[in-house]
Amino acid sequence: MTAPAIKHEYAPILSRLSDQEGEALCAQLRQELVEDVARTGGHLASNLGAVELTVALHRVFDTSVDRLVFDVGHQCYPHKILTGRRENMSGLRQYGGIAGFPKPNESVHDAFIAGHASNSVAVALGMARARAVLGEDYQVIALIGDGALTGGLAYEGLSNAGKCGQQLLVILNDNGMSITPNVGGVADHLAKQRLKPQYLTFKKHYRRIMKKTAPGRAVYRVTHQLKQALKQALLPCSMFEDMGFRYLGPVDGHNLSFLTRILRYAKEMEEPVLLHVKTVKGKGFVPAEENPDAFHGIAPFDPHTGALKREPGENFSTVFGRTLVRMAHQDKRVCAITAAMTGGTGLERFAQTFPDRFFDVGIAEGCAASMAAGMAKQGVIPVFAVYSTFLQRAYDMLLHDAAIDNLHVVLGVDRAGLVGDDGETHHGVFDAAYLDSVPNMTVLAPASFAELEVMLERALFRLNGPVAVRYPRGGEGRYVGTSGDGPAAILRWGGDITLVSYGTEINDVLEAAELLEVQGIQAEIVKLNQITPLVPELVELSVRKTGVLLVAEEQAARGSVGQRLAACLEVAGLPAKMVLVSCGEGFVPHGAAALLKRDLSLDGAGLAKKALEVLGRG
Repeated sequence: MTAPAIKHEYAPILSRLSDQEGEALCAQLRQELVEDVARTGGHLASNLGAVELTVALHRVFDTSVDRLVFDVGHQCYPHKILTGRRENMSGLRQYGGIAGFPKPNESVHDAFIAGHASNSVAVALGMARARAVLGEDYQVIALIGDGALTGGLAYEGLSNAGKCGQQLLVILNDNGMSITPNVGGVADHLAKQRLKPQYLTFKKHYRRIMKKTAPGRAVYRVTHQLKQALKQALLPCSMFEDMGFRYLGPVDGHNLSFLTRILRYAKEMEEPVLLHVKTVKGKGFVPAEENPDAFHGIAPFDPHTGALKREPGENFSTVFGRTLVRMAHQDKRVCAITAAMTGGTGLERFAQTFPDRFFDVGIAEGCAASMAAGMAKQGVIPVFAVYSTFLQRAYDMLLHDAAIDNLHVVLGVDRAGLVGDDGETHHGVFDAAYLDSVPNMTVLAPASFAELEVMLERALFRLNGPVAVRYPRGGEGRYVGTSGDGPAAILRWGGDITLVSYGTEINDVLEAAELLEVQGIQAEIVKLNQITPLVPELVELSVRKTGVLLVAEEQAARGSVGQRLAACLEVAGLPAKMVLVSCGEGFVPHGAAALLKRDLSLDGAGLAKKALEVLGRG
């Protein structure tokens, strides 16, 4: 059966498709997903595993009115195709194109922005509460993966949602971890019988008829209590039912016909329902099925073989991981912690080499930070490798578990600065500010692979208290050296303007200085190696000479290093012309980092232009 052509907004007519047409549509979606992601890169395996579930959801619900809340949103590509964005998939995650995550300002069908994990149930509960307060009528659905259930926020949401007494459907997309496995043949048989259409139809009509009269309601209560007692005796107790949910499942997540029927049944239930769906990550594309982790988030690849079009080179994450292994050989106290990002943070080799000193806590950054504090208290040296954007979730634990007792917890802050295609939920542009507010914290900012190695060694063995070593996504630039152990260093001498930066943004500053030299302007470059606590002496000495300061950084403006330096100059009584170039006051969209830097004036040409303007020569 050939699927009807997917043109613009296909979702409204999905309810009229036959099961055969729906299955053909699923096959078409899989083919297009592989072709699209092969071209642009993105999240593939999770989307392939959610195709039938997405089509079934759109057969039953109208997401322009009903609220479908994705958790993280890694599986939202089929949803985007079915809601008017098929023609935009060629620009997926590209500069000026559609985002790789749900985005309400992109479509009315995207109920809530996503990018971080474990919040979907709490958000959906908030929508259900708002619906009741305003007396409105629509369905609320939360779609959460089993990985997101490793985050504590998911259970906070479930605990509250199960008791809300209102319509709320939570769909657990279980593609790896078994949550409540049935035990034994009798239990398995009963679970299947409970999900048969005939049983569900009988149950629905029986409940409606019996609740019409007082005697009927009394009989219904007795039979319901008897059924619950028998079920608990023969089936394992479901924690979701203990929380107050009507539990349905587990269901084959690739049986479109049955998925559609069970969703229609769940839609009619005026109570919290949890539907447990079993899916296969990477379904339908052999390379992704065989290696779902590699195809979770992947660069452009050959759609026929799955081979990457360009093999990744050395990057800061791999250098970090390799250096940490070397440090761990030197000192048995060195341990590594990750929050479900072993590969992304370069810790695969550490996990293999030191399995007894490697700990993956799941999507639970707060737990990782608190655990690290406990480990440090007892004498080991814990290193928590985490993306800058995800470390935000552990801010309270950094303050009240690590910093308050000045414990030696080391943070490997990966993806600091602009990360590119994943966009505003993933840019690491806030850590310079929030880490600076943590008492006793030291923040080091290497600009090259060699500096990362030196600074990690210093953080582990020569500093006390909490220490963060922050480094960007990807590889190093033209600057490949080291600038010593001091908090700052002069990379270039000049008398006309002081240029200050840290991390790999120093490469753009070096380029700007060369462009200014063509204009007859000699720029002095001060490179900051440590941004917390800030040691401004070299900057102050330079500004006394030049009288003009430009600070460039891939950070949000509020609480930035530039603002702190400006305050230092004011306290020191140093009047200066000044321009601070950063990522601004808001959120930075997705797109290639080079293009984003161009728009923010953080590339060499933009910085040179800003320098000329502050010098009065623009």
